[in-house]
Amino acid sequence: MKPFGSIEGSSARPRCWSRRFQIFVWTLFDFANTSFSVLILTVAYSLYFTTVVTGGMAESDFLWGASFSISMLITATISPFLGAIADHSAGKKRFLLAFTLLCIVATSMLYFVYAGMVVLGMILLILANIGFEAGLVFYDSFLPEITTPRSYGRVSGYGYAMGYLGSFATLVLAYPFLRGEFAPENLLNVRLSFVMAGMFFLVFSAPLFLVLPDTRKAINRTDSYFRIGVERVRATVTHLRRYRNIANFLLSFFIYIDGVNTVIVFASIFARRVLHFTLVEILVFFVAVQSTAIVGSVLFGILADHFGQKRTLSITLLLWIAVVVIAFFVNDKGTFYLVGFMAGAAMGSSQSTSRSLMSRIVPPEKRTEFFGYYSFFGKSSAIVGPFIFGVLASLWSERVAVISVGLFFVIGVLLLQRVKDEPYQSEPESRLVRH
Repeated sequence: MKPFGSIEGSSARPRCWSRRFQIFVWTLFDFANTSFSVLILTVAYSLYFTTVVTGGMAESDFLWGASFSISMLITATISPFLGAIADHSAGKKRFLLAFTLLCIVATSMLYFVYAGMVVLGMILLILANIGFEAGLVFYDSFLPEITTPRSYGRVSGYGYAMGYLGSFATLVLAYPFLRGEFAPENLLNVRLSFVMAGMFFLVFSAPLFLVLPDTRKAINRTDSYFRIGVERVRATVTHLRRYRNIANFLLSFFIYIDGVNTVIVFASIFARRVLHFTLVEILVFFVAVQSTAIVGSVLFGILADHFGQKRTLSITLLLWIAVVVIAFFVNDKGTFYLVGFMAGAAMGSSQSTSRSLMSRIVPPEKRTEFFGYYSFFGKSSAIVGPFIFGVLASLWSERVAVISVGLFFVIGVLLLQRVKDEPYQSEPESRLVRH
């Protein structure tokens, strides 16, 4: 097995960097951006917001879930249009740079969020998450350009594995800032950890913009980019019957990724509220979880290339169902570590295998646009799960809210069985006409 997948590719693309190095640089962006997802969404800012900013009020879970859902709604709305525009101009890198900078700046500005500043804390989180999630539309669509279809699974897995290595590195760097918990004398250090997350993202994402070819092309543009995006999306929706297999996958993805997003957003809150983990214990817990996440990303990525993305993804979703069942009954920290190890493996594999399956089934000429839809379904689903979890947790308890997460995985794996794990082929016109 080659260390970073196949180096074959189109000779039309610039060859100033080797394909293996391009793949490494692409995965390095995953290494960089998880500083935001793990430190802001999962561990530090989520607890800082629900504990310090809101003062621990009963509605804190609801406000956190609502902020995340609003950011996902905005991202879901703009993603297909952004993808269509990028396909038309073939200039993905400039869009990725703009949203990456938005995430970095908003994340760093969380330093200025103090106790009681609920509105500012929500606004900055919304802006940062829009930058993070919208950027992934363009980042993910680079995958088919840097490797061949036979290596989609493992290269996508390498990316997520690098992401979890980035999470591990971020948590280790953040430990000195967070070991004092939320004691008044340590709140400055906690806020400094948010700046550190932004700088980590900035430094390690930079190589992608220096190395990967932009593939931008000269175009004769008579309409605004907005109109171009609208027209391309309208054309795709009009001929949606041609993309039935992609639609089947996106429906399944819409359901099960909602469960994954909800776990990410509320994992540390569940650990603290239900099992009374300290902040340091949560840090140690997530460092431990990264090990199985790395293994899951790489191992299931290789399995996906050998046994098929659909089959591998189905196994992953069954593993998620087991995680939710055990989490509902867990009463001690030791068992929760077992849940975490299983969730780490399931998280790495479900995300990487979904991305490689999407790369396999979409038409090349609409790649970024369909990754826009991929983002749309992933982000719009995240409006529902965290909102429901926040409402149930506020009305009853986090343990009751866990039940809702399991339903997403059950429905998702059932819908996935309708998907064909094969490259896109346009249907004959006779199949598109209703007799």
